[in-house]
Amino acid sequence: MSLGPPPQRISVDADQVRRLVAGQFPRWADLPVRPVANGGWDNRTFHLGDAMTVRLPSAAEYALAVEKEQRWLPVLAPRLPLPIPVPLAEGRPGAEYPFAWSIYPWLDGEPARRERIADPVGFAADLAGFLAALQSIDCTGAPRPGKHNWFRGGTLRTFDDLVQRSLDGHDVDAEIWRTALETPWDGVERWFHGDVAESNLLLADGELTAVIDFGTCGVGDPACDLAIAWTLLTGDGRRAFRERLSVDDATWARGRGWAFWKTLVTCARTRGRDDREATEARRVLDEIRAEYLES
Repeated sequence: MSLGPPPQRISVDADQVRRLVAGQFPRWADLPVRPVANGGWDNRTFHLGDAMTVRLPSAAEYALAVEKEQRWLPVLAPRLPLPIPVPLAEGRPGAEYPFAWSIYPWLDGEPARRERIADPVGFAADLAGFLAALQSIDCTGAPRPGKHNWFRGGTLRTFDDLVQRSLDGHDVDAEIWRTALETPWDGVERWFHGDVAESNLLLADGELTAVIDFGTCGVGDPACDLAIAWTLLTGDGRRAFRERLSVDDATWARGRGWAFWKTLVTCARTRGRDDREATEARRVLDEIRAEYLES
């Protein structure tokens, strides 16, 4: 299975958003519109007044998630222990913008970088509790892995070509990846978020207060949500996270594989750079290797 070529992204400006809102939701036409700082990659995000956001997919592939989010986030939200974004309205194409789009309430918080987390073990336990609640929700009729979520919740073999091109002869790397690929899933479908990353985990006073961006959510193998154990959590936090979720060895190995493939590809793409993305990718890859060798 191939991921295909990268999507062709489009730009959106505040004037377009004003025209879209005014034309389709005139009750909000007088509210100011301004871009959200670091507003994301898959979507172009704008403040609408002080209490709402407008979220517009940046490519046709990402627009596939709009209907899913409109349908399922209102179902998930009351069953979860932390706030998530629940759409207030669904917009149609217009003002030279070609896709469906959404209006959401604004959720306050700052991205969960390591240095901002007050209690790493408590944070890990809270996040595990959220994911445990998500996995427990009935998934009848829910979306399975596909193009709408870049095959999150499916087989890691989808990413094998990317990994093979990025391996650089480090023996343990090939072993980590082979172990993840060869470890079977029990086939029991569960809900997953699909992109549990620092930018989608919001903090207030160092504590986890909300989980956002469900564009890659679906039902299938929830191991993809375990990648955060290596990309953000400390060693003690990782152990608390695994214990709270009661993760078996097979699921843990696949979760490590999800963390590994993206980190390895990022390391290959940023080789020779010394910015935050490159430095953080190297740190995470070292963390994955060390944890695997200790396991």
